[in-house]
Amino acid sequence: MIFEDLPTTPTSEELIDKAFSRAARAGKAKGGLEAQQSMLQTAANIISDNLENVVTAWPDFEYDAHPFYYELADAIVDVDRLRQALSEVMWASRKARKIHEEYQPRLRKTDVDTARKHRKQAFARLADIVEQVEDHLLYINESRNDLRDLPEINPDEPTIVVAGYPNVGKSSFVNDVTSARGETASYPFTTKGIGVGHFERDHIRYQIVDTPGLLDRPPEERNEIESQAVSAIEHLADCMLVMLDPSGECGYPIGSQLELRDAIAARFEEIPVLTIANKIDRKEVWNASLEDLGADYTMSVETGDDVETVLDAAVAAIDYEPELPFDE
Repeated sequence: MIFEDLPTTPTSEELIDKAFSRAARAGKAKGGLEAQQSMLQTAANIISDNLENVVTAWPDFEYDAHPFYYELADAIVDVDRLRQALSEVMWASRKARKIHEEYQPRLRKTDVDTARKHRKQAFARLADIVEQVEDHLLYINESRNDLRDLPEINPDEPTIVVAGYPNVGKSSFVNDVTSARGETASYPFTTKGIGVGHFERDHIRYQIVDTPGLLDRPPEERNEIESQAVSAIEHLADCMLVMLDPSGECGYPIGSQLELRDAIAARFEEIPVLTIANKIDRKEVWNASLEDLGADYTMSVETGDDVETVLDAAVAAIDYEPELPFDE
């Protein structure tokens, strides 16, 4: 995942202390004008290099980040603000190098006292530059802490997203057809983990995802961040399974479940959306007929009836063809 290895961003105080303490050690190892030159070069290099490393550690959101992760990141942090912060930090890195280039000639053909004076002036300007980007460094590190825990989901794998009200059997279905077995990934803004599992068909690996807290309630009940996370899922899903519990044992009337199904179908109109009526083993207490449900398939996760049929239908709906290398 593109954000998990981001390094900790230093504060302005930490960076200044590091640069000047290293510079002091470098100066002690030499004498006269050479000491002042070494101190300036060491401090400027540490500041410039560390600030540049802060920026280059991040992916280019426009070119390196899959739209799924871009949208998801923007739901959690302000990507525009983050990009501006990174731009300002890069400016500071370049400015530190220019200060070094400006002052270093002044330290060569002068007496030690004057050189020391110029070096102290340069240090003051270096510190000022770092302090100017203090808030940007703090925001970059806050963003890093939020984004490094994004879910381990591969947006390049063919993906089935399971939706529907709570307790209709979604997580049981994901666990049943994959190796998930409680495997979850967390959104920073939800209390429940996302169920993620994998299975193979014809040597192709498929990803199946359950998103509690996002697609298990009507759109009007989602906050702004959750709504944007749903936008991210639009870039992820290749097929949507909307699960219904016609028995009503889930605690939600079938009318409400169908309204949620219709809202999901409208939102994900660019991909196949299959309606799955679960709990066929409880059909005697169903509160609607198959015709009323508009179900594409029925199954029972509890008994295993037609679960594989539903999975095969999702695979067929995706109709995924792997990219093959050109024959030479």
